[in-house]
Amino acid sequence: MIEINGREGEGGGQIVRSSLALAAVTGQPVRITNIRGGRKKPGLLRQHLAGVRAIQQVCSGEVSGDQLGSCELTLVPGELSGGDYRFEVGSAGSAILVAQTILPVLLHADAPSTITIGGGTHASWAPPFDFSCVATCRCWLV
Repeated sequence: MIEINGREGEGGGQIVRSSLALAAVTGQPVRITNIRGGRKKPGLLRQHLAGVRAIQQVCSGEVSGDQLGSCELTLVPGELSGGDYRFEVGSAGSAILVAQTILPVLLHADAPSTITIGGGTHASWAPPFDFSCVATCRCWLV
């Protein structure tokens, strides 16, 4: 199992998003401790939790620690599956950050996918929808 200290570097949610995506794509179990340890309010917020549950669904993974405020999380990924998915942040938390978690994983899935993400589009400390849409569309047009 790969061990990740979420307090390293800037100590924010990107460590969680990247670690989960890489674990799902490689099939390697991961344990993340000190989640968002560099923030005033450490632990999983709603958009992080939505990303965790999205990854769990797409890779049929086993997850522990998937609750609001959790500072420790474990993912044991299974098989990646493409399909039609709907993910909800459940607040104005960033839908874009959930997309940032799940899109790289779905590129490696066994079939095409469509996703719908409910949540905020212009949250503080997250890329706004406008920027993300333009960047993503450019990427897909290449």
